[in-house]
Amino acid sequence: MIYHLDYLTTSRFIRGNVLPIGLLSFADLEKFEGTEKLILDLWKEREKRNILTIAALNDWEIAKVIAKLDKINQMKMVDHTSLQQALSHIYEAPWEDQATLKSATTGIIKLDEVTGGFQDGEVTILAARPSMGKTDVMLHFAKMTGWAGYLPLVFSLEMPEKLITTRLMASTGGFNRAKMRDPKRMLSQSQKDKWSDVISALNNTHMQIFDGAGQSIAEIRAKTRKMMNQFPAKKPILLIDYLTLIQSGQMYGGNSHLQVTEISKSLKTMAKDFNCPVICLAQLNRSVESRADKRPMMSDIRDYLKHTP
Repeated sequence: MIYHLDYLTTSRFIRGNVLPIGLLSFADLEKFEGTEKLILDLWKEREKRNILTIAALNDWEIAKVIAKLDKINQMKMVDHTSLQQALSHIYEAPWEDQATLKSATTGIIKLDEVTGGFQDGEVTILAARPSMGKTDVMLHFAKMTGWAGYLPLVFSLEMPEKLITTRLMASTGGFNRAKMRDPKRMLSQSQKDKWSDVISALNNTHMQIFDGAGQSIAEIRAKTRKMMNQFPAKKPILLIDYLTLIQSGQMYGGNSHLQVTEISKSLKTMAKDFNCPVICLAQLNRSVESRADKRPMMSDIRDYLKHTP
């Protein structure tokens, strides 16, 4: 199959005498991985050109083009690890300082003790009823992980950047949020004196905010990849506000439950592909308030998704 599809293409890029892999009398393991990667890269390039051509002829929307290109980019050769390799990664765990193990701190000691922090490749859903402070908690996570060396990428599908920034300033500086509406008139002199220090502290988080409404998973992927290229030394952590506002790639006949299911699966795939933590907020309906025990349960998320318009 490799010979029929890619021999003519790869022979233009490999110097020296080239034989199709299928006709080699012996396997050259040293060169196989390089050839395998080359073929995959060339296939991606060819598929990219095909998609762009079809998109131009059919006047595709930008979001659809991004989704198709991103699907190609997700193709990988290696998704296999032997148990022997996996065990070698944890061999020193009983003697290794747990603080050195890579995870993003929540900034809340008790929560870190229970969860071990935000782990690479995992999706954390933070769900609560409306107006319970979910966004503020998310921004706290963003600040703490940024100060710990991560690259917080905040995708705010509901709240504009100006309000996000105001909340960050208020929580970091200890300012009354109501007074932030007119800081010149309402803040005290001592609060104004610490203003620049608060800005400097927030700058050190390197937080990036994307406040476009109706962002899709494909768009979030593209923006994340761009930031990873811009900050190659930093591990990204994605914080999304919130789940049901993410634009679905398919309509599913208007079935919102199926749309959210697709989005949830895509979030998990994205976390694994980028090998980074993903935190996503979710709304719960107010029906829990009619119960004697008002503590939220996992079923509340399911019930909310069923009744999301």
